[in-house]
Amino acid sequence: MGQNAIRSLADLTRVHAASRPEATAFIFEDRVTSYADLDRQSNQAANALAAEGVKRGDRVAYIGKNTDRYFEALCAVAKLEAVMTPVNWRLAGPEIVYIVNDAGAKVLLSGAETLEQVDSIRSQLTGVQRFISLEQPHPGWEDYESLRDAQPATDPGGNPGPDDIALQLYTSGTTGRPKGAMLPTRGFTALRELGEKSPDEWNKWSDSDVSLVAMPCFHIGGTGWGITGLFYGAKGVIMREFDPTRVLDFFTRFGVTKLFMVPAAMQIVLNQPGAREVDYSKLKYLLYGASPIPLDLLREAMAVFKCGFVQMYGMTETTGTICALPPQDHDVNGGPRMRSAGKALPGVEIAILDEHGNVLPPHAVGEIATRSQANMTGYWNLPEASASTLSSENWLRTGDAGYMDEDGYLYVHDRVKDMIISGGENIYPAEVESAIYGHPAVADVAVIGVPDEKWGEAVKAMVVLREGMSATPAEIIAHARERIAGYKCPKSVDFIPALPRNPSGKILRRELRAPFWEGRTRQVN
Repeated sequence: MGQNAIRSLADLTRVHAASRPEATAFIFEDRVTSYADLDRQSNQAANALAAEGVKRGDRVAYIGKNTDRYFEALCAVAKLEAVMTPVNWRLAGPEIVYIVNDAGAKVLLSGAETLEQVDSIRSQLTGVQRFISLEQPHPGWEDYESLRDAQPATDPGGNPGPDDIALQLYTSGTTGRPKGAMLPTRGFTALRELGEKSPDEWNKWSDSDVSLVAMPCFHIGGTGWGITGLFYGAKGVIMREFDPTRVLDFFTRFGVTKLFMVPAAMQIVLNQPGAREVDYSKLKYLLYGASPIPLDLLREAMAVFKCGFVQMYGMTETTGTICALPPQDHDVNGGPRMRSAGKALPGVEIAILDEHGNVLPPHAVGEIATRSQANMTGYWNLPEASASTLSSENWLRTGDAGYMDEDGYLYVHDRVKDMIISGGENIYPAEVESAIYGHPAVADVAVIGVPDEKWGEAVKAMVVLREGMSATPAEIIAHARERIAGYKCPKSVDFIPALPRNPSGKILRRELRAPFWEGRTRQVN
């Protein structure tokens, strides 16, 4: 048995427990879990969840930081042919309530740090029937380990099909409401099989790899990365949350061979005292995404880490990476391909489409579209939004504007949508504007992304005040912070007399953005 026997997330533990039972699946803090342990415990957890009423197609929500118990529960949910729905623990209470209720989750699992936060909104989670504390006993909650350990280790036998939904991840919404992207089983298996046949060494894994899971599990970059390591039988070292000082320690203690980071996180690690004294000799590849890497940062990172660098381009709706710039194209002198996002992965088609869906020739700017087995099946309970993103020909429109050259390299030029990406987090202006509008002094507001050397882009609010009223930037930001996650709040506020609008009343954000991006080859970071 090997990777080819893995047909769903339910098989991740079955296959490796049968062939390499004593091999380490996860290291988390002081706990080491073998593949045999992970298989047995996920069976018990699945039986416990079934006893709690979870059945095929049900959504199980998780809110909390990274933990090995989350991935154990993920495998358990798959063995019931149910759907794991991780929720961003950084969100404000009203945002969490919306997502959990929208998903219709019957069961909510919580990590240690989020128990009190969930307690404060528990009465509003109208569909949740069972609240389970994943890591520690907590008053008024069922205890995960007690429930799990009371059940037999018999495999419940679920076998999700290729089109069955494995994961439901929520993305920021253009209308101010997040959307649940439904990611099918095939999105986690089909491209990996093709990747194994690829000549690209960076895209190959072995069971001797040590993978650092440092990005949050509510992102595809966290859960997807963890699943990739499990798929190949690698050892996964899980960080509860990204901590630059501990990242350095993990290199020394565990001999990490592969990890994924956003460029902002990479820069923070390199700024740590002692970063240049760490032994990185076992590190083979550092994969990064969410924003291009500044050339100066690349030079510094290559000098320190001395490994291969791979830029990844993808999105939640594509189950992660669809395009990569390989190590051989990373030029410290800033060659032309350093401005590109790379080429399509095996099994992925990428095209540039005009507004009518026609494929454009090389160097013509249009909307980037992709077609592969990894595309989402749609947005949960949002048929219109699904139809506007997925065409009848199975093209998924990314919302990014760009072009391709004659060799198939993709260049991201701008965004068709107004999304801002700051430190790897997707932020839609509509969410932030909605949070600001309620301030009594605000007559009108527009939110834009402006260049930021550390985070790629920063959120800026352009505010029109009501006649005769006043407010400070700090007051506007504080008002927003009560309603949305801190990372979505404006970092700066400018007060202007009026917002530019077209004849139909639509805000002309491009006009607001233009002065801040003047002189740059890209209109996004």
